[in-house]
Amino acid sequence: MELLLALVVVTAVILFGALISIGNERQRRAIVELREQVVLWAIQDLRIKREHLAREVRVDDPLIWLNLTAGRILAQELRLQVVETFDEPQTLVCTHGDDNQRIIFSTLSPDELKHLKSGRQNRLSNFATGNPLLSLPRKIVRHELSVLNCGFLFDLELPLAWSGITGCHAKRTDRLWMYLLPW
Repeated sequence: MELLLALVVVTAVILFGALISIGNERQRRAIVELREQVVLWAIQDLRIKREHLAREVRVDDPLIWLNLTAGRILAQELRLQVVETFDEPQTLVCTHGDDNQRIIFSTLSPDELKHLKSGRQNRLSNFATGNPLLSLPRKIVRHELSVLNCGFLFDLELPLAWSGITGCHAKRTDRLWMYLLPW
């Protein structure tokens, strides 16, 4: 009799444990689905707000925009002055501050730049001579400027600012790379 009672208690505990596990799994799936719906809603809400703001995007002073954008990345106030621009590869050379530290902005990522340099001497000869982007050291400090770290209208403002500063259209408008040359 005691054995039968112990068996019933163990079975009941196992049964209740299984029911609780099944209930927990259903709740977990419901929470995951709810989370997915919230994420989709948030993305759609951002798209609507972005679309509304995209109609009003303008860059009044491109150099001030570049100073503010690059300053956010470097966590300092910049006073950039344009020194030179190159069309191929698209490069903007600036100096900063009293020490005239050179900062190079380009639409080329470090990987694209490395690919361009590696064994492609015939392609490099077609590019503008004197472009400092083509002779950067390997261990240079570089920062990527994108929607993630420069504001969610960055990719809409970049072509306006780039054409305002350089006079030509940016080939790539989703990112800009900032290379800090050693002093």
